[in-house]
Amino acid sequence: MNTQKFLDMALEGVDALGFRLDQMGITGKVNRHNIAALLMLEQKHLEGEWDSIQVRLNLRRSQFERLTQQIETRKDALVGPVLSQVNRFRPSH
Repeated sequence: MNTQKFLDMALEGVDALGFRLDQMGITGKVNRHNIAALLMLEQKHLEGEWDSIQVRLNLRRSQFERLTQQIETRKDALVGPVLSQVNRFRPSH
């Protein structure tokens, strides 16, 4: 079954359900237009959440990179003088 046929069947089902509920006086708000609007709203909401997650992830990544760069800089500043002292006392061949 192709996607369009399945979509058409689903929308006809929604229309039928909305019609039956409306006949019973329950609601007139269940129809394909309201459902499509709800789906688009939720899609935009999810896109916003995804963008928010991406921003937080990029922030953490840049913080981690900055931290590792600071550690490497401090390591070089600490290890360099220690190695030079150790090398001073090493016997030469």
